[in-house]
Amino acid sequence: MEKNKDVWIAGITRGHNGSLCLLKNGEVVFIIEEERLTRLKYDATPFAGMTKILEFTDHLDYLVYAHTATRAQYCPTVDYTGEDIYYSLARKLGLIANIPHEQNKHPQCIDLGNIHHKLHAACAFYRSGFDSATAVVIDGAGSGFEVAAVNNKYRVWETETVFDMSYPNNIKTLYKNAGGNFNDYYQNSIYRSDKLSTELWFEEDGDAEVVLSTHAGIVKSYEAATYYCGWHFIEAGKTMGLAPYGKDNPDVPPIWDEGCNLSNRNLIQATYPNGAYINKGYNDFLGDDSAEDVTTLQNRRDVAYAVQKVTQQKALDLILKAVELTGNKNVVLSGGYALNCVANYFYLEELKKHDINLYVEPISSDAGTSIGAALLVWHDFQSQFNEGEWKTIDYTQDRMYTGFEYNYEDLEDVAEKYGGEVIDATNNDVVDLITDRNIVSIFQGRSEAGPRALGNRSILYDPTDPDGKDHVNSIKHREYFRPFAGTILEEDVHDWFDLRGMESSPHMMYAVNCKPGIEDKIPAIIHVDGTCRIQTVNRQENKHYYDLINEFKSRTGCPIIFNTSFNLGGEPLVETLDDACRTLFASEIEYLYLPEVQKLVKIKNP
Repeated sequence: MEKNKDVWIAGITRGHNGSLCLLKNGEVVFIIEEERLTRLKYDATPFAGMTKILEFTDHLDYLVYAHTATRAQYCPTVDYTGEDIYYSLARKLGLIANIPHEQNKHPQCIDLGNIHHKLHAACAFYRSGFDSATAVVIDGAGSGFEVAAVNNKYRVWETETVFDMSYPNNIKTLYKNAGGNFNDYYQNSIYRSDKLSTELWFEEDGDAEVVLSTHAGIVKSYEAATYYCGWHFIEAGKTMGLAPYGKDNPDVPPIWDEGCNLSNRNLIQATYPNGAYINKGYNDFLGDDSAEDVTTLQNRRDVAYAVQKVTQQKALDLILKAVELTGNKNVVLSGGYALNCVANYFYLEELKKHDINLYVEPISSDAGTSIGAALLVWHDFQSQFNEGEWKTIDYTQDRMYTGFEYNYEDLEDVAEKYGGEVIDATNNDVVDLITDRNIVSIFQGRSEAGPRALGNRSILYDPTDPDGKDHVNSIKHREYFRPFAGTILEEDVHDWFDLRGMESSPHMMYAVNCKPGIEDKIPAIIHVDGTCRIQTVNRQENKHYYDLINEFKSRTGCPIIFNTSFNLGGEPLVETLDDACRTLFASEIEYLYLPEVQKLVKIKNP
């Protein structure tokens, strides 16, 4: 390969958070989840994302695959040739060479589907800014592998992993917890590495402690509670929102058996790779399904409360164990459980006592593994072709605004398509609307990566409205108990919230406590437990959004705006201008603000 030639690497995640990341010479060109392009929630097949590559380059040097746990489900092959369908598409798009190759082997295609947790860790580490770190991944079910335990072979899936990492590409596995579906004889057993014969992918890293268990563990316990509350196990954020409505209740069986420090397998049955269930026959309290909306029942609320309380403690225990294993007090956290902003805030108090620095990866869902895969290959490429001279790239800049940017040339036509009108507007005009208790959406710049709306694809409202939460939940078709976030000017955050030692919270990864007397000032965004999931913003990070909030502050004295994702319940975040106008047309939201061109679209629901 030519040394001075541009190197293009695409990482794709094939699974329920299908995504694509494109790198040019190691720098991020874009990161996009497939659902944003197809409008299908949790779209698992990033075909549309692959076609977007052609807008930036006509070739790829490497196409790198990441997978969720159920690999075969998302990796179909072409009939007759047996060719993987993704690199078949890449070949037909002209992105990779059209050359003869063995079945499912192409020199430009790299399959990293068997290191799922390592990809989570890589995404977090490279984007943290740390030169070295302890990486902790807590997930529902990562890569599957085969083990032999006490003369029996089992298929198991990784759930919790600890890595020791240092820049540029040193990654060592120190600990791995894995779960599987065993027969009844072994169902209450636990095996450790001294009883295991494995052919694990991390053997190259040296010895690691491997724990094999049939018990649910951290995320599977949370998944079971989520399913018990009436949702798909992937909708754990709803359980987090319901938990503060519960309380300590002796009728809820122990989620964890502290005697053996394992989850209560008589209460929670985990199935791998997907699913987990509460045994409602455990007692009469659990089996009460009498309400049409079971989230109004105390048993659902109290189980949600219990699982939140227990799992966050177990996650903290794992973090502390991980630091003990590595000796490194820089911690990066990823995997699905890292999206639990209540737990993330819980860790801070204890971690402060140990002088531990915590970075929580904002794209901790499986979508982030496309980034981890691309970055791993980039650093491997450098080690092979750059004679050990690494190009150092700061991935902490513009970490989240890495989607696509759109022009407004067809603004009038798009608005007219949905019966809307376009008018001139300033921040002052928009604040007028918000203070008059109108819901205003905002659309600007590059779309946000990850699940949080951070001011480029957001719905805004007045946080001082006591009825604001119920009003917006109704408009968005969300459950009554779901809380909302707030965006606050960075310079004001410490007057309003307790950040437990953090200077800022720009990625909305923590649900923090209010300072005394604050709850009554912003009731629309304060949850029943007195917390608020916040995003801090400064002018350098997001000029237009900052200026809008600053105008709201000058008018009201409140440096916070109500912020929720620009979508309706069950839909992906809007991506394009057409998506935005269509969402207004389908809802009771009337206004769309475009601060870059100082325009306001008004669309009245017919």
